[in-house]
Amino acid sequence: MTTRPDPSGQIWASIDIGSNSFRLELARLHHDRYQRVVYVKESVRLGAGLDAQSMLTEAAMERGLACLKGFGAQLAGIAPERIRAVATQTLREARNRNAFLARAQAVLGHPVEVISGREEARLIFAGVARLQPSNKPRLVIDIGGRSTEMILGSGRKPVLAESFGVGSVGLSMRFFADGRYTADAFRAAQVAAGAELEEALTLFRPELWQEALGSSGTVGAVSQILAAAGQTDGRITPAALRWCIEQCLAAGSQDKLQLPGLKDDRRPVVAGGLCILYTLLTQFGIAELLPTKGALRQGVIFDLEERLRPNGPRDPRAGSVAELQQRFGVDKAQAERVAAQAERLYRQLEPRPVPELLRELRWAAALHEIGMLVSHHDHHRHSAYLIGHVDAPGFSTSQLQRLAALALGQRGGLRKIESQLADVRLLDQLIALRLAVILCHARAPKAPSTPQLARAGRQLTLRCPKNWSTDQARTRFLLKEEAEAWARTGLLDLVVS
Repeated sequence: MTTRPDPSGQIWASIDIGSNSFRLELARLHHDRYQRVVYVKESVRLGAGLDAQSMLTEAAMERGLACLKGFGAQLAGIAPERIRAVATQTLREARNRNAFLARAQAVLGHPVEVISGREEARLIFAGVARLQPSNKPRLVIDIGGRSTEMILGSGRKPVLAESFGVGSVGLSMRFFADGRYTADAFRAAQVAAGAELEEALTLFRPELWQEALGSSGTVGAVSQILAAAGQTDGRITPAALRWCIEQCLAAGSQDKLQLPGLKDDRRPVVAGGLCILYTLLTQFGIAELLPTKGALRQGVIFDLEERLRPNGPRDPRAGSVAELQQRFGVDKAQAERVAAQAERLYRQLEPRPVPELLRELRWAAALHEIGMLVSHHDHHRHSAYLIGHVDAPGFSTSQLQRLAALALGQRGGLRKIESQLADVRLLDQLIALRLAVILCHARAPKAPSTPQLARAGRQLTLRCPKNWSTDQARTRFLLKEEAEAWARTGLLDLVVS
């Protein structure tokens, strides 16, 4: 099935590339009204294809690519800026994720962003808060295939978001790989889950929240089982979970397990999910966990809509950049001079710039000196490391890596990022940033007037203003060195006139 074209530009699309299931959601938004248009879920079990060396097997990648190819057909006619695909724990872990991401983009027709655990948690809460609003202090739990997210918040604001490396797929593969259910295996799995979650006991203690909600696959599947069996009305309690575990032990194996409401795609991972749920409820004093409507995929759509809404809520990424500048003591005046200069140069290369790429360039300029808190020597390397490894709400891991590449390439030789310069979009951003850093190197309150930058094939010509005096002799020297650095790459010729 493919969707009809969307000439009115009203449809939003999110793709959630999870460790157990891949999900596609198409929806329309009108103020606070959310209307689902299409929802597709496929059990891919990508996380089960992660080997002992944290490499995705070819078979797992093929399953994922086949699913994404089908999703891609459903995106026809939807504006690219209204589409976002995010990947979670399995691709956070996979050492060969870049190879999979390149193939995924080819079949999906859209880039896939890997998001951090905390960013995943933030987006989960955004989906829950919008679809099930409340001003009560809440604990939201999402048990995925290879990670579990826990979020505290009220209204639409998450106060604390954390991600833990335990999920239904990983735990099931570790303790129930042969499909047999024993009391020893259940006890061992619960101990392992408890060890992973123990550090959260103080952070998410019961006095901090008034209701506990469960999001996404594992909670939904167990809720359906309990409702179908008449154990509860769908809410999850410690007693109801003990009943589920007793049914597993009585069956002895997943093949013989007969639970009402249990779908075949959940059968291989239900035991691991039950162990995590039981551990959470007993360790964190949760009397009942209520299934919720919202999840990651809806949070992605809400977040994307807010980014693009004119005069809408502030993009959380701008707040993250400001917080990082504050934390690392950035010279904000210098950062703004470099950002403004870089934007002027970039617009000369790209008269109609893609807004997101222009934002990336300004953010890279805003953060290009955060490494100075570590050391002024080779500060660009420290900046790149910090940007590439920090948790920054709103940013995907993939986008932070792009900003890190720009920070690393802001000065010096270009060999260190040579492999990334094949990306023409990154190349233009880097040219603008490097030249801006040179033009603002004196850190004068007012940056010198901007030279004119023109492109003709592989030649870039930088025409310096005639009113430049001998005071710019050092700048001319640095620009000469810059032209030599680009000449060594063989990618382009920079002519300074």
